[in-house]
Amino acid sequence: MKRSRINDIMAEAAELIARHGFVLPPFANWTPDEFRARKDSAANVIAARCGWDITDFGRGDFDNYGLFLFTLRNGRLADLQRGGGMCYAEKLLISKQDQLSPMHRHIIKAEDIINRGGATLVVELYGSDDKGAFAGDRGGTVWCDGIRRDFAPGDKLRLAPGESVTLMPGDWHAFWGDGGDVLIGEVSTVNDDETDNVFLDPIGRFATIDEDVAPTHLLVSDYRTWLG
Repeated sequence: MKRSRINDIMAEAAELIARHGFVLPPFANWTPDEFRARKDSAANVIAARCGWDITDFGRGDFDNYGLFLFTLRNGRLADLQRGGGMCYAEKLLISKQDQLSPMHRHIIKAEDIINRGGATLVVELYGSDDKGAFAGDRGGTVWCDGIRRDFAPGDKLRLAPGESVTLMPGDWHAFWGDGGDVLIGEVSTVNDDETDNVFLDPIGRFATIDEDVAPTHLLVSDYRTWLG
């Protein structure tokens, strides 16, 4: 993805988030130079990979095959492993109309996917086999706003604003906006996007950046390169 396109997506996303009454944390507005100057005090933000995240899943077609994310907070895997402490994470996502987030599952993470506003969020569901692999002939059970819902393979949940689904590790899912763009909330256990996403097709989780202009803000995938 071109850096200029990423900068534009950030600006558009910030406007949509604000229209729905959400305010991003102060570090969302830092320039790269401000981040460098404050990287010691922001060590937890950097280590937890909180911040801007924009991906085209390596396809080079963001409008049809991509996702905007902003990680607001993220816990510690060590706390999760010992069963106490900061074991949770929270994100905002934007799924544009007909923009596919491809079929995947998580190994550790359980998550609530919440339609925070906008159009309808469609979530396509499949089950796993006994080893966690995609099972095109298996359904399963999810919880929609606390209400049990059994699904057949390939069922598509349609979540209106305010509605949610709870997905457990092994629940294969893809999603997209229907009828317009959707602001999505995600509340989950500790999140590790580098190791905990298993995609049905071999794709890249993070975009390759063409640095045609300077970044407005850093992506979480920039932290190692820009901040050391």
